[in-house]
Amino acid sequence: MNAEQDYFKAICRVSRAFGTTLDTEQLLDLVIDCALETMQVKAARLFLYDEEQSEFVPVAQKGLSEKYTRAGLTEPSRIVPILSEEGYLFSYDATADGRLNGHEIKKAEGIASILVVPVMSKGKLVGGLSLFTGSPREFSQNEIEFLTAMAEQGGIAIEHARLFEKVRENTGLFLDLAVNINSSLDLKKILHILTAEIADSLNVKAASILLLDEGKKTLEYVASYGLSEAYTNRGKLSVEPSVEETLGGQTVMIKDVASDDRVEYRTEKQQEGIVSILSVPVKTKDKVIGVLRLYSGVPREFSEDEVMLVTALAQLGGLAIQNASLYLVLERDMKHLKEEIWSHRFWF
Repeated sequence: MNAEQDYFKAICRVSRAFGTTLDTEQLLDLVIDCALETMQVKAARLFLYDEEQSEFVPVAQKGLSEKYTRAGLTEPSRIVPILSEEGYLFSYDATADGRLNGHEIKKAEGIASILVVPVMSKGKLVGGLSLFTGSPREFSQNEIEFLTAMAEQGGIAIEHARLFEKVRENTGLFLDLAVNINSSLDLKKILHILTAEIADSLNVKAASILLLDEGKKTLEYVASYGLSEAYTNRGKLSVEPSVEETLGGQTVMIKDVASDDRVEYRTEKQQEGIVSILSVPVKTKDKVIGVLRLYSGVPREFSEDEVMLVTALAQLGGLAIQNASLYLVLERDMKHLKEEIWSHRFWF
């Protein structure tokens, strides 16, 4: 059997598995097994790229020691630009390649050559598939294309798993917040939970809710997560153009705070490590009373699904504020009613 037939057989094997199992771990292990068997290499590793934390997260691997995976890998800042610009990274002698880290650890691990291809999802680089050889070796264009096809299969499995997990997370998030809104009138607690949950769910640096003082045309933080006290304790803020758009009912996405003309307080934002911002309106009934903002520490464009999720959660936040406000009005009215009844009790 020639190499092309081996490649075709391996791809068919992985494709068939997609129709017979929903176990993502099994699918990713199969991608690794097929890459190892077909390419006849020492080790293989499939990893995801956490852009916000700037780190690689392994999801499947074989043939590498725990010591090597802890200390011998190269940081994303060196590899991601090469994968993005050139389509793959190849190192004939990984123990001397200036683009890579851990030369001595690679020698001790018995690694000679390395080939890395990107794992893509919806046109975006989300990780990589790496091969490691025990002796120096060149890879043909056909081999690189085969490994890229394997990485695409891994990307599909990862995307399916992410979609399933996201649906489950979002359902749980909505349920938790709804329960909190119904069971508690502690508004600060509810809004803090909202900002923390949404920041973790969308893997962003921070989130905040700012409410509008209509009379003074200023904004004030009422809840935040991931922002420093120095940033949030600046007092009431004037309404910058990007926030004014949001208060008008529009969703505003800012990819780069340093260059967008709608952004004010740029120095403070850059010192806080904020690069991108998503801002959606917080409403009570049909009135916009504030904004829910997400802050990313890296350049980011939020997907349509993510914007819909944030908008829906902002609506929940508005509902919580409305419930608390109604309770305070009712509590005040009850107090006045009791006072009135007490003052006129001698009438009876």
